[in-house]
Amino acid sequence: MPGYTAPIKGFDPLSLATVGSDETLAWFRAAELKHSRVAMLATTGYIVQAAGYHFPGMLSSDVSFESLSSMKPFDAWDAVPDAGKAQILGTIFIAELASESQGTHYMKGGSFPTVVFPPIDFSGVPADTLKVKQSRELNNCRLAMIAVMSFIAANSVPGSVPALAGLD
Repeated sequence: MPGYTAPIKGFDPLSLATVGSDETLAWFRAAELKHSRVAMLATTGYIVQAAGYHFPGMLSSDVSFESLSSMKPFDAWDAVPDAGKAQILGTIFIAELASESQGTHYMKGGSFPTVVFPPIDFSGVPADTLKVKQSRELNNCRLAMIAVMSFIAANSVPGSVPALAGLD
């Protein structure tokens, strides 16, 4: 079935892989990839920031990167000036707009957007090897989505994620 990946074959509790047409499945897969790749970046950013790594210099005239690295990740986001948050959200909006307005839409047979994630030439990779690599990416992406939700849950409800209990 489309949508299933190893190691858990047949796991589709909401039957999303069988709902609708191939276009619907393509839209689900594109949304999953896009959001899970963002989750991978968010997980990496959360861990790097929580470890205290930071850029040198100032984020704004009154906020240094060093001061943000001494805070918990959610507190650091709150300390970012509103103009900085607007720039981040504006950049995301422009990237999303650019990726969604490329030629033939991926739901209508076009290729998956590559504006934000540059294309890599996989023409020399055997189809079965490519399938394994795509399944691994999906599984890693799904794990990153669980990680981000765990960070949010642990921040919102202390003790809700036993693996993160006691960590700052």
